[in-house]
Amino acid sequence: MKERSKGRATPLDRLLLAPYSVWAVIFILVPLAFVAYYAFTDNNFRFTADNIVKFFTASSEVEGREVRTYLLIFWRSLKLAVISTVVCLLLGYPMAFIIARARPRVQKTLITLVMIPMWMNFLIRTYAWMTILQDTGILNGLLGAVGLGRMHIIGTESAVVIGMVYDYIPYMIMPIYSVMAKMDVRLIEAAHDLGCNNMNTLRRVIFPLSIPGVLSGINMVLIPSISTFYISQKLGNGKFFLIGDAIEGQYVANNLHFAAAIAFIMMIVLLAAMALLRKLADRSVEGGV
Repeated sequence: MKERSKGRATPLDRLLLAPYSVWAVIFILVPLAFVAYYAFTDNNFRFTADNIVKFFTASSEVEGREVRTYLLIFWRSLKLAVISTVVCLLLGYPMAFIIARARPRVQKTLITLVMIPMWMNFLIRTYAWMTILQDTGILNGLLGAVGLGRMHIIGTESAVVIGMVYDYIPYMIMPIYSVMAKMDVRLIEAAHDLGCNNMNTLRRVIFPLSIPGVLSGINMVLIPSISTFYISQKLGNGKFFLIGDAIEGQYVANNLHFAAAIAFIMMIVLLAAMALLRKLADRSVEGGV
């Protein structure tokens, strides 16, 4: 009996993969092809690179100086997305560690608590934060009650970051937890036996082993954060644009080709980021982490 060649799919494998392949072509590749087609055509569907050029060259006057409008929007989107991702990592990593080290029954309870907000509609969750953060909201009411004074949060970048962190932190916790739950505890015990304290064990053993989960979580938080538009509209009070707002605005104005161009550029940037994160994850595994 012939041994099955490693990495070679059998006819049964191909048959089982057929439904997913069809789904991927129809709902992933075809829409992406349409985005690229619209990005490189004008209103008469003639080939042009003007839409791409416009993204990098369009300018407006801000505080008495000319700035590249869409590059500024992209920079703001990237900045807030990176801040949100870092905050999610700082909050989510300890939570994932606590869940992974808990007893099985407690793990199920904690995972449920993490996922419960995701069961609610995204719109409802965002409106809830509007109620909490507005000048006459719950948070300012509590601050006023304890004599700390009121803070203006709604309509600021801080409010947008808070909304992003709340909405996307489960996407950081779950990948890290899934890696930590499979971690061999004997490695941690061996580190302690060899004289490592808790901090050194975390730095030399636990964190390196959890890097694939960390990179996956960063990927899952950064991508929706950089392209969001509803959070910035509601918690930012529409005072500043993110790249998702720019795409939506062009679509509403029926500038479909320029909207597609912005989306296409974002797609290339995100694909490059995903490839980089995947390469880092592969390198960490190949390096024996």
